[in-house]
Amino acid sequence: MKALCWEGVNKLAVETVSDPVLRNDQDMIVRLIAGTTCGSDLHLIGGYIPFMRSGDVIGHEFLGEVVEVGDGVRRHAVGDRVVVSSFVGCGRCWYCTHDLWSLCDNTNTNPGIGHVLFGADTAGIFGYSHAMGGLRGSHAEYVRVPFGDYGAFKVPEGVDDTSALFVSDSVPTGWMGADLGGVGPGDVVAVWGCGAVGQMAARAAMLLGAEQVISIDRIPERLEMTRRYIGSEVIDYTATDVGAELRERTGGRGPDVCIEAVGMEAHSDSPVHLYDQVKQQLRLQTDRPTAVRQAIHACRKGGTVFVLGVFAGAVDKFPLGAVINKGLTVRGAQQHGQRYIPMLLERMAAGELSTAHLATHTLSLDEAPRAYDMFKQKSDGCVRAVIRPGG
Repeated sequence: MKALCWEGVNKLAVETVSDPVLRNDQDMIVRLIAGTTCGSDLHLIGGYIPFMRSGDVIGHEFLGEVVEVGDGVRRHAVGDRVVVSSFVGCGRCWYCTHDLWSLCDNTNTNPGIGHVLFGADTAGIFGYSHAMGGLRGSHAEYVRVPFGDYGAFKVPEGVDDTSALFVSDSVPTGWMGADLGGVGPGDVVAVWGCGAVGQMAARAAMLLGAEQVISIDRIPERLEMTRRYIGSEVIDYTATDVGAELRERTGGRGPDVCIEAVGMEAHSDSPVHLYDQVKQQLRLQTDRPTAVRQAIHACRKGGTVFVLGVFAGAVDKFPLGAVINKGLTVRGAQQHGQRYIPMLLERMAAGELSTAHLATHTLSLDEAPRAYDMFKQKSDGCVRAVIRPGG
């Protein structure tokens, strides 16, 4: 079958790889209907995520049709249209049974790497380095889905493929930021980043009762999309002082909840950006925490900062003093998709949640390298490129 493979830093190629096969009785084989580019993929393409190997199939956000099931699969049958959580959970360990699915003890097939990087192993994730299990990714014609009963969810009739696709990762990630960030009725929420995850975090905050939601970015198309489709207020951080603007809009207090949805390659127009970029390129730090720093400084006293963006390791100039002296709560997580996906599909079927606008471009699997180039360069207004194996 054809698949999109990582061949080195900033090198992608569509190659022929072996077809997936059932390895365990709880496996499923899914024929891909659609996948999508994701900002976290850019980190591994650029060489910032360790333990990638030439020939690794990438991609983790996808929708497909079940074509084969193992003997132990009970909840799915051949022909089901399913959206699959990007993180794999066994459904039985302590973490899965406590709805902390991205921390599963049993799905990372390379235990030990996470202990060195993070102090503990995370769950396995499709197409995201051997530190995260080395599972084949979803930019392919077929993919093996381990623990299919727990990670795949049947898409309701009436929900189209493009809309359902984003429930694989972007929507539950954004929702988690608002939920675990403690957003409640009357809150003021600020979201850094107007990509798919940031937009979904803003929409989740609204549905959870936030009185005011403010989204921050610099790309005109993303700002306009967020204003138009999500209904959030927006700030172009290149045109104003974000901290002063947030204080102005919140009566001088600052947001109750700040959600960072940018990650380890954050951009800034300040001199600190050059400092971070040089240190990252020299591998003196692994991540650029520009948006995290700004969120911590902007958050009101006693407020909450939730970090949704992907970070790989160490950062410099972390404002720990602000965290302590302002009495902030700082949380973060990779997405617990299984915790949210069923509810999100129900909301989507009921018309409460719309995601189709995120798909600004559609390309075939053969064109996948170009899709990622457009996505990385943000050319032609690309917010998300949907990749369909059949074109």
